[in-house]
Amino acid sequence: MERHQSSATRTPTNSVVAERRSKSKSYRQSYRSCVGAASRLCFTPGFTARRLTASRRAPKSHNVTEKVNPQQLALLMKTEWQLSYVTPLYQFRHTQLKSYSRQLSAFIAAEKQQGLAVEVEGGQSSFRVSISVVQGMVEADDDAETVLIQIHSKPLFARKDEPQRPVWSGWLTCINGNPDYLRSLPEDFTCLPLFCSSGAEGLSTVVKSWFQQTFDCCFGPLEINHTSLQWLAALWTNCHTESSIQHLKMIWTLPVVPPLQVTYTVDPRDAWELWRSVRKDPREESKGGEEVEEEEEENSIDIEEVMEFMQGLKGHFYRHFRLDLSAGSLKQVTTALGSAKYSGKIKISNSRYMITTFTLLTECALLKMPL
Repeated sequence: MERHQSSATRTPTNSVVAERRSKSKSYRQSYRSCVGAASRLCFTPGFTARRLTASRRAPKSHNVTEKVNPQQLALLMKTEWQLSYVTPLYQFRHTQLKSYSRQLSAFIAAEKQQGLAVEVEGGQSSFRVSISVVQGMVEADDDAETVLIQIHSKPLFARKDEPQRPVWSGWLTCINGNPDYLRSLPEDFTCLPLFCSSGAEGLSTVVKSWFQQTFDCCFGPLEINHTSLQWLAALWTNCHTESSIQHLKMIWTLPVVPPLQVTYTVDPRDAWELWRSVRKDPREESKGGEEVEEEEEENSIDIEEVMEFMQGLKGHFYRHFRLDLSAGSLKQVTTALGSAKYSGKIKISNSRYMITTFTLLTECALLKMPL
C-alpha cells in the first residue's frame, strides 16, 4: 500500500516570458550571472572560471521514509547510479508524465525497428515506459519535483503470462539548487540538472536522445572530482555519531609507471577523532570580535576543515608507509552511508543522509553545464 504523499507536484515557474528562438542563450546568460554568487568560494579543478561552494551546512538527518514512496525509495537506495548533467528542459511539464511515457515508449520502439542499439541482455520483445514523480525529495521552494523513469520489458521467448520486469531506471532531480540561478530562468524552463541512470548503455543513449529532441536540452558526463570526493569523505564522517560509517575507505591513484592504486581504510573511530580535532569552535572564533550565531556556525563546514582533515589522513598514511598521497588523486570514497567514484558512479546506503549527498551532486551538475 502506497503512503499518502503530502508534497504537491509542481514545476517551478517565473515571471519572465521566453521565446523559443532565444531559450538556449537565455539560460546560459542566466547561469553566467549567477555562478560565483556565494561569498565564500573555492576553485573547482578543471573549471577555473567556476567555483564550488567553500562552506556548506553540516549533514542533517532527514527522515525521507515518511515522505517518499517506499518502493521508489528502495529503488533509489539499492542501485548504483551513473551520473550525468542535463541542461534546463524547455516546456517540460510534470502534469504531462503519462503522455511522456507513451511518447518515449513509441520512440524506443521506432529506434529498435530501425535496428539501433536498444537491446538488453537476452533480447527483449517490447518495452513499456513509466515516468512518475518522486514526491518528498523537494528541499527548497525553487526545486522542481524529482522525476523517475523506468523501462520494463520481458525476454523475447518469455511465456505470455510472464510479467514484464524493470530493465532500466533513471531519474532527474534538483535538490537545493542555486536559488539565484533557478529564479533567473525563463518560465518555460524546468531545471533538473542531475541525471542518474542504471541499466543498458544503449537504453541510456536512447532515453537521452528522446529528452534532447523533445525538450531541447543536452546531456554530458558528470565525474565526481577529487575535491567533491574529499567533501563527501568529510560530510559522511561528520555523521558518524548518529549513523556509524563503519569504515572510511579511500582509493587513490599515484602517477607512477605503471600506475599505482592505493586502498586506504581508516577505522571509523580514528576518522571521527581526527575530524572532531579539525572542526572549528565558533565560540573561539567569536572571542574579541563580532558575535556570531553559534547554531549557524556549528552547522556549517568549511573547505579549510575538509582540507585539514584530508591532510591529517594523508600525513598518517605517510608516517606508516612513507608514501605521499598528495602526489596522487582520490578516486573513490566508501562508507556505510554510501559510495562515490570519480567515474561518476554513486550508491546511497543510508536514506537519512541522501539529501546532503545529492545537494552536493546537484551543485556539481550545475557547475558542469556548458556556458
